[in-house]
Amino acid sequence: MASRPNMMTPICLVENINERLSVNQKALEILDQISQPVVVVAIVGLYRTGKSYLMNRLAGQNYGFPLGSTVQSETKGIWMWCVPHPYKPDCTLVLLDTEGLGNVEKGDPKNDSWIFALAVLLCSSFVYNSMNTINHQALEQLHYVTELTKLIKAKSSLIPDGIENSTEFVSFFPDFIWAVRDFTLELELNGHPITEDEYLENALKLIPGRNPKAQKSNLPRECIRNFFPKRKCFVFDRPINDKELLANIEKVAEYQLDPKFQEQTKNFCSYILTQARAKTLRERITITGKRLRTLVVTYVDAINSGAVPCLENAVTTLAQLENSAAVQKAADHYSEQMAQRVSFPTDTLQELLDLHAACEREAIAIFMENSFKDENQEYLKHLMANEVLQRFLQSQAAIENSILQADKALTDGEKAMAAERAKKEAAEKEQEVMKQKLQEQQQQMEAQKKSLEENILQLKEKMEKERENIIKEQTMMLEHKLKVQEDLLNEGFKKKADEMNAEISNLKNMINNAKKDASHWIEKALDVFSVMCLPGNPIVRGIESLIRKKK
Repeated sequence: MASRPNMMTPICLVENINERLSVNQKALEILDQISQPVVVVAIVGLYRTGKSYLMNRLAGQNYGFPLGSTVQSETKGIWMWCVPHPYKPDCTLVLLDTEGLGNVEKGDPKNDSWIFALAVLLCSSFVYNSMNTINHQALEQLHYVTELTKLIKAKSSLIPDGIENSTEFVSFFPDFIWAVRDFTLELELNGHPITEDEYLENALKLIPGRNPKAQKSNLPRECIRNFFPKRKCFVFDRPINDKELLANIEKVAEYQLDPKFQEQTKNFCSYILTQARAKTLRERITITGKRLRTLVVTYVDAINSGAVPCLENAVTTLAQLENSAAVQKAADHYSEQMAQRVSFPTDTLQELLDLHAACEREAIAIFMENSFKDENQEYLKHLMANEVLQRFLQSQAAIENSILQADKALTDGEKAMAAERAKKEAAEKEQEVMKQKLQEQQQQMEAQKKSLEENILQLKEKMEKERENIIKEQTMMLEHKLKVQEDLLNEGFKKKADEMNAEISNLKNMINNAKKDASHWIEKALDVFSVMCLPGNPIVRGIESLIRKKK
């Protein structure tokens, strides 16, 4: 059963000391205990803008993340609060509160960029918190989003022109939510009421003109539109007009807050808690607390080494750890189950073959459940010839030998009687040997064939699911690109829209190829399991040896 977090208060996840990032081991231990998928919500924004208050409300608390009431930033680094998800019992809600951007106490502004990039990499819902309105100044303050292509890599090798393709980012970037605090304007456009989302989309429209000023202003708009397919906006009235009470808002009773602010906060929390998705990576790889732990360490290590965090490298690291553990877990299950189910003496070869097939099938199912991105099925091949399976058979042979040693303790009379019986039975058995050998060979072939068919079916189902996930992901990316292109055309940016044709065409080809090319998936499965049909398979040899000793 998946463990549930029981954190009463937040804990620092990534410490920011003297402008150097380090991971808190206690926080990693907490994540390591969470085997459930995680819904990760991160909030970023300028310091002293009320970020922590919203995160506490998401946790269902007034206290938790420190709020502070002075011009000094309270939160340093990234703080984490893991709580049971109120609406999704199979998930854990992980809240990440980041230190305020633009803090004058910090010497190196690059530090802010890394905090921003880490939040994007780790979360599934990214909340940007700002004050008053979404205007030119607010978008300029969001210049961090324009730096993401320099701070994050999707692949270990760059595309030919050396620039990351925004298509790659779309596949793993979080949902984007803009929270506008102390909003005082009317939600109207050209004399007509508009929604909060329409307000955001209108603010993200590109400014006409080719002059440097227009291009600079458009850059954050383009990045948000290109990187974040799913966008949402919430505006909040001032929570209370009394400055003294506002400075200690965590102590203010609910009834004292502005009713409109209460309703807006309720809507924000309801949306996050019902709509925020579990964290996934490329090809819809679900992230658990354990996997999130690996990602945090991998990304922070890359930053501290002077490298750029790379999603592909992080996934490779994660897959190596998970697949090695999956092999061991599956092999341990096989060994334990065979030890429990095999009884001595086993009457027939068929009984042992059936037990082996059943335990092997269960072991492979466990591996399938706990592994991902097993390129060319290398880890599955390792499991199929895993020495732990052979060691089990060898250990059983040792037990048989000990039984034979015990036979030597028989009395002379018992030995004489046994010898007489053996002499009498020898003639009868000699006639049956050839017939029995043929039967056993047939049994082995049938068992191997049945096992092969079952195991291929398991692998085929897993690989088909992976293929479907790839197609879904690429289709989502294509739909987003087509929407961006349509918006550019509607706004009069035909040249920019035409520049997207090559990307769109490439995505369409990738989707078509993935849909058509299904045969190689089965070929891979056959290649993996063909080793099971070979006469010299070590596991089958072990079974044969064990049976011979029983005779």
